Amino acid sequence: MVGIAGYSTVHAAGVDNADSWQAIVAGRSGLRPNALPWCDLPCWVGEVAGVDDAPLPVELMAWDCRTHRLAWMALQRNQFRQAVNAAVARYGAQRIGVVLGSSTSGIRSTELAYSRRREDGRWPDDFDYRRSHSLDAMCRFSAEVLGVQGPMVALSTACSSSTKVFVTAQRWMACGLIDAAVVGGVDSLCLSTLYGFNSLQLLSGDMCRPFDASRNGISIGEAAGFVLLDKQAAAINFVGGGESSDAWHMSTPHPEGLGAQDAMRGALKAAQLAASDIGYVNAHGTATLANDRAEAAATNAIFGAGAVPVSSTKGMTGHTLGAAGITEAIVVIQALEQQTLPPSANLRELEPELALDVITQPRSAELRYAMSNNFGFGGSNCSLIFGRAD
Repeated sequence: MVGIAGYSTVHAAGVDNADSWQAIVAGRSGLRPNALPWCDLPCWVGEVAGVDDAPLPVELMAWDCRTHRLAWMALQRNQFRQAVNAAVARYGAQRIGVVLGSSTSGIRSTELAYSRRREDGRWPDDFDYRRSHSLDAMCRFSAEVLGVQGPMVALSTACSSSTKVFVTAQRWMACGLIDAAVVGGVDSLCLSTLYGFNSLQLLSGDMCRPFDASRNGISIGEAAGFVLLDKQAAAINFVGGGESSDAWHMSTPHPEGLGAQDAMRGALKAAQLAASDIGYVNAHGTATLANDRAEAAATNAIFGAGAVPVSSTKGMTGHTLGAAGITEAIVVIQALEQQTLPPSANLRELEPELALDVITQPRSAELRYAMSNNFGFGGSNCSLIFGRAD
């Protein structure tokens, strides 16, 4: 068990903790019809307002890219830097680790560089792959901003990237390598993911509708989120996580969600809890036909049909890919703080065969433990359990 000493979230539905929770609990979607000037796909996206108008400070301009702008927005809000400063004062900068997840990192900067290369016949002089695109760049950027000097690693396991960061950081603490960790994830809108999912015929022309009988695909969003984990317990704690890799198919989950079941069982075992102890599950809930059915089968296998309240918050934020794990983990942390279960947005008619207790309106609850699930391409699955200290 490790304590939640601070957190900060930025996504399409809200750009700080309070705004985010108000939108999530109200089921207010941040998805909008695509108006990106550099992408003409007929879809809905979860674009974070203000990113294009928020360059990095002069002293950090070498790191400038859309992904790092999102990270900067999150790092400056919700007194997160102050929380990290307190941990540095308590343990020392070398005892604070950084574990971050992403699916594409700063690939948008490389897309722009290729565009300029086509026009000019040469790479732009100001293109710096190591600082703007490489997967580890956001770790080095975040560590520089926060002034921490502990071990760092970037994880890229598709949609479970920033879910796995919690388990990795907890292991590092258990080994005595660090005393606290900045965990999180960032992904930005880019051509690679928008056209990639469109080529897979998984991109919806409407706002996504997780678990809806007429759902027809995902809406891609962007987000940044960070949590400060501390070896000392707090009011809300990360209790345990489970991971699995079923390798069933590159882009399709096992129809019975066997890998997802393994991840949930692993989380329960790590937390030393029974399924009946879990009062809420934040589902991966992408709104594709295959994912929602497989996830429903897995959830019912673990908890029993309709036995645990479930919702997907992707109808508000969009599927933020490598940032989905941290975005939804923070929703679960807030649900525990507020003792309120957030609804699934955009749901018009539940597919009855799913046999889930899908939350459609916010519910008050005496919530002690809650689970957050993310199941990525290639069968990379991770489940997290958070709990109240009382």
